[in-house]
Amino acid sequence: MLKLNIEEPGPYRFALSHLGFRPFFLLAGLYAVLVVGLWTWLYQFDMAALPTAAFGGPFAWHGHTLIFGYAMAVVAGFLLTAVRNWTGVQTTHGPALLVLAGLWLGGRVAALFGDPGLVAMALFDLGFTLWLLAALARPVWQTRQWAQLAVIGKIALLGASNGLFYLGAFDLLDGGQRLGLYSGVYLVLSLILMMGRRVIPFFIERGLDGAFTPVNRDWLDRLALVLLLAFWLVEVFLPWAPVAAGLAAGLAVAHGMRWAGWHTPALWHKPLLWVLMMAYGWIVIGFALRAVAEFTPLSPMAALHAFTYGGIGMMTLGMMTRVALGHTGRNVFDPPRVLGLLFGLLATGALVRVAGPLLWPALTASWMSASQLLWIAAFAGFLWVYAPMLVKPRIDGRYG
Repeated sequence: MLKLNIEEPGPYRFALSHLGFRPFFLLAGLYAVLVVGLWTWLYQFDMAALPTAAFGGPFAWHGHTLIFGYAMAVVAGFLLTAVRNWTGVQTTHGPALLVLAGLWLGGRVAALFGDPGLVAMALFDLGFTLWLLAALARPVWQTRQWAQLAVIGKIALLGASNGLFYLGAFDLLDGGQRLGLYSGVYLVLSLILMMGRRVIPFFIERGLDGAFTPVNRDWLDRLALVLLLAFWLVEVFLPWAPVAAGLAAGLAVAHGMRWAGWHTPALWHKPLLWVLMMAYGWIVIGFALRAVAEFTPLSPMAALHAFTYGGIGMMTLGMMTRVALGHTGRNVFDPPRVLGLLFGLLATGALVRVAGPLLWPALTASWMSASQLLWIAAFAGFLWVYAPMLVKPRIDGRYG
């Protein structure tokens, strides 16, 4: 076992700056409620109330807030915590961690002003990305764990995708907003799939006391990685829509096989397991919908929201709830009972957002509003239960 090189000042009562998951999961939860609440109000009453022409319109603003705002906060909190575990070296903490969180927060506050806040957003996001990359790379370099560079590389590519978005917003790259947003979505998915391959089978096996061993296939892992890389390049940067659809179909099959190899009926009794598997299932459905949409009148928004609401939304909530329990000294095998309800709200919201407009398109506005309210309720519940855990010290008295 790695010995952690951790400073342990004490005594202390306020632990928000002890480890990366604390401020970033708290901010992610708050932002998920606030920004979707604002989006719901804008969608229902006045889209023009927030000037978003430079963003590429209100829907692009909405996408940017959730991919480069919410999702990046979860990614930062998760990786700052995970890299500490992988390397045995303390990652950014204390005042430096709060400054890093402040850079992320500065960009999100600027986003609430629409186009007038665009320059400030870009500067804050640039500073945040560079600092996060350095914070992750330092312990990896110190321990020579070169295999982790793939994770850091994805963060660099996410930063570059955000850069493409800003180049488009500043009229320096035609269509840059679209390139940046879609690249960001698929890179977040790729990061989720990479980390999911590392931890979901492990969580399932431990959560079921070894009664089930998930099936992993090396050839399938390699195939899924190659297909996803090709899909990202073709779908975002090359005008080869039929090829992208074929690759999406291949990804649906590959990840469907992996999902089946990890599945057992027993996991549906464990909320911290089924939320991850359901999220993964939404990603599989997203690839299938993307493939079908190329040859049918099916709206491409169905695939997009299967990826984002169902896949990213449910996976990030599931990971935050588990990581926060474990790293505050609590028992992950005895989670708060309300989690099943919160995950159920988000699962229902994903179903409403994806399936509702497909089955009853005349009620699309109502489906959207319902899904937004379900999202807000799920994350408000997360904050109610987890905010005290994230702020207070570990229950075992350790630093972290």
